[in-house]
Amino acid sequence: MLNGINNSLESYLDLLSVRQKLMASNIANADTPGYKTRDVDFQTEFQNLVHGSAPHVTEVTGLKTNNDGNNVSLDREARLLAENALRFSAVSQLLRGQIRTLKAAIDEGKNG
Repeated sequence: MLNGINNSLESYLDLLSVRQKLMASNIANADTPGYKTRDVDFQTEFQNLVHGSAPHVTEVTGLKTNNDGNNVSLDREARLLAENALRFSAVSQLLRGQIRTLKAAIDEGKNG
């Protein structure tokens, strides 16, 4: 049970890392003519990761396109960066708690 939870949390962190890299790329290309914003469908891709599939990156639709063909919204990317940071922090705390629990059980076994 514990291993399954840890694997899911690790997969979640992996997906957060992929999304972080995509957002960084989007921001870096905010002034690149013709560049299209890329992202992952977070919920779908998390389910795929748990089942062993690699994340599928897609172009984001529905964003305002500038005259040069670029559709990067710095406001959107900043919001997603903040959301990603909160998710990363929460999952990291959960993993630390799991590790502390495991360590306490090991220590108790040594002393018992």
